[in-house]
Parts: sequence; C-alpha cells; structure tokens
Amino acid sequence: MEYRFLGRSGLKVSALSFGSWVTFGEQVDTDLAYDQMKTAYDAGVNFFDNAEGYENGVSETIMGEVIQKAGWKRSDLVLSTKIFWGGDGPNDQGLSFKHIKEGTEASLKRMQTSYVDLLFCHRPDVFTPIEETVWAMDQMIREGKALYWGTSEWSADQIRKAYDFARQEHLRPPLMEQPQYNMFHRDRVEREYMSLYEDIGLGTTIWSPLASGLLTGKYNNGIPEGSRLDLKKYGWLRELLLETEEGRAKLEKVKKLAPVAEGLGITMPQMALAWCLKNKNVSTVITGASSVKQVEQNMSALDVVDKLDDEVMMMIEKILDNKPDAEQDWRR
Repeated sequence: MEYRFLGRSGLKVSALSFGSWVTFGEQVDTDLAYDQMKTAYDAGVNFFDNAEGYENGVSETIMGEVIQKAGWKRSDLVLSTKIFWGGDGPNDQGLSFKHIKEGTEASLKRMQTSYVDLLFCHRPDVFTPIEETVWAMDQMIREGKALYWGTSEWSADQIRKAYDFARQEHLRPPLMEQPQYNMFHRDRVEREYMSLYEDIGLGTTIWSPLASGLLTGKYNNGIPEGSRLDLKKYGWLRELLLETEEGRAKLEKVKKLAPVAEGLGITMPQMALAWCLKNKNVSTVITGASSVKQVEQNMSALDVVDKLDDEVMMMIEKILDNKPDAEQDWRR
C-alpha cells in the first residue's frame, strides 16, 4: 500500500481507501462488511469513510460493529463521517452549530468511537452562514470529537471563504475536500481547486472513481441483476447514466476504453482507479464494493499504476475528449 499525506498535514492516508456508501445496510450486512473491511485492512487500507446519511446511520453502526469485532488498534485507523442529513426533524439537517454538534455525537455513538479523524460537511448549507459552520467544526476539534475537518462538494469559493474566516478568527481551517472525481467528472478537481492545492494545502478524498460502476464496463451490455443500477432506490441514477443522451455517450466511451485495458492486461476497474491515482492532487481514492472479490480487485489497482505511462494516458485522453480547459492565455 502507498500512503499519502492528506493535504498540508502530517496525516497519512492509504492511497486506496474504503467507503460504505450504497452498500452497507443495503447490499452488505455486518458479516459481509467484516470480511470486506478486513480484506481492505489486510491490504494496507487505513482510511475508512462513512456518513450519518448513509442508510440513516445504519452504515455507521455496521462499521462500528466491524471495528469492535476485528479488534483493531484505534491509532491504526483513520475514520471519517460526514454531517448534513441526520433525520427528519427541523434541526436534523444542514450545518447549523446545533446539528453539527448533535449529529457528530450521534455518529460517534453509532461508530463506537470517541472521535473521528476526519469530519466533513457533507454538502454546503445555503441557510447557515459559513462563519457559523466554521465555529462549529472548530469546536468539535476543541472537544476532541474530531482531529481535522473538511468539506464535500463545496465550491472553491466556499472553501476559500471558510479558510479565510478561520484564519482571521484563529480557528482550525478546513483541510480536505471530498469531491466526485473520475474519467467523466474532472473539472472541479483538475481546474476549479487548482489554486487551493498550493495556497491552502487542500487534500482530497475522492468518491465515485468508477462513476457509479459505469467505468467497470459491467453496464456495456445491459444492467446486471443485483447491481447498483438494478436497485429501485437508484432509479434516478440509472436514468441519468443509461437513459440520457449524455449517459449513452459515456457508455460508448467505456466501450472504447475496454480494449485499452485489455491491451494492458488489466481490468477496466483497475484502469479507472489507477487513472485517478495518477493525479498528484488526489490524497486517497475511496473505493466501495458489494463483495470481497471486488475489494480484492480494487486493491490490485495500485499494482498497475505504472502501466499507465504517458502513451497510455494520451490514448485514454483521446477517447475521453473531456480534459478541462486551461485558463485562457490572453497574451497570445
């Protein structure tokens, strides 16, 4: 396993990490979750990602039970949760001081831990001033309930505003962002955040590196039974990925990428994960799985990164044809 510093901090996270979104509580019970997490842990994974909104907290409960059963040293783990969607009550959602405090404490109880290493604001909250959220996240760190805090799917401007306010008030600034990043979703990580990597030392814990399974190639000939897109609750995702003109265009690109992977003697998931790992601004790639075999396959992506040399990356780029535009050079 390779370990990378999380942004401008001294914390190291495994380049490949393990997340429970979609699967825990939906497709994966505690016994299977144990086998998956142990497989990941044995491969060197130290970062395990979760959120209060995943299956209404069931995902956190399962992960907490697995960690207790495994008996792993807490200091060997980097655990996270994300706060925003905590329930149906008037103060159970968003990033108010009240919900951040109560949501964090509820998450810790479900995960059976006294603190998380990483605490994320799961989405920006248009109704709560960023200043209030920064104060709340700083307080969670002061109370020892979190060690670092960050954001998920915030704009560069929102992150910068939170960072500047924290510095002004001598509070702990955000360290990391959890954005979607894959071959089809690139602009935010490759363009919008560019100044933040150097200026504030932003780390990234990217999600959906396989584009919700599209980049595995398993949807090239239809929707396999039991797959994510076969689940009723993800009908919106099925429509977005496979039943729109944009989705069908992506699927055609996946079909063109398949021979590239085959020529390298690797699988499509390995190539898609390795492609993400090639980006030096990616601190860790969060992987998910519905089986132990998938975990094993995901972990093997580290072994093929070197196969994606400049020539191969150019081949992939030509097929994707979606590289974010560089800043306009008005001198030319």
